[in-house]
Amino acid sequence: MKLARAIHFDESDTRVFHNPARTGEWCISGGFEFSNWSDGDLTGKARQAFSNGWMGCETFGRVTFVAVTQIEDTEIQALTDLLAQHFVDIYGAPSLDAARNVAREELSQMSDLCDEHDANTLLTVARELTQAGVKESYRMIEAQAAGLEQFAIHGEIDDPHH
Repeated sequence: MKLARAIHFDESDTRVFHNPARTGEWCISGGFEFSNWSDGDLTGKARQAFSNGWMGCETFGRVTFVAVTQIEDTEIQALTDLLAQHFVDIYGAPSLDAARNVAREELSQMSDLCDEHDANTLLTVARELTQAGVKESYRMIEAQAAGLEQFAIHGEIDDPHH
């Protein structure tokens, strides 16, 4: 099973989001946060979070880029519990049991999105407000084949004593 972790290439997320996600935390789309928003809500940093922020499952902060990677079942269970508690605390879900079903659905949607991509593929999200509600679209950036290999030095060190 795959999910995605927050990744940062620079400090820009700390400037554009009220609450930036922590590097490495598991993320979901988090579009549900905007379900009751209107154009009047879309200003400043809130607009940036709406427009292209993934939601971290620990800080509930936002991040621009996520990287696809494997996740263990035990981690999914822990994330389900974290999200369920968030739904109770912030959104007034009637119980943890009821909230767990919604949390599982959110994680399942993100997993479905990630499962079709190779590990280390970067994903971005773009949202717009339409008459029908919030519309999300996704863009993927394939992991660079060179990666860290381009910095590796291959060969042998010349030993002048031989």
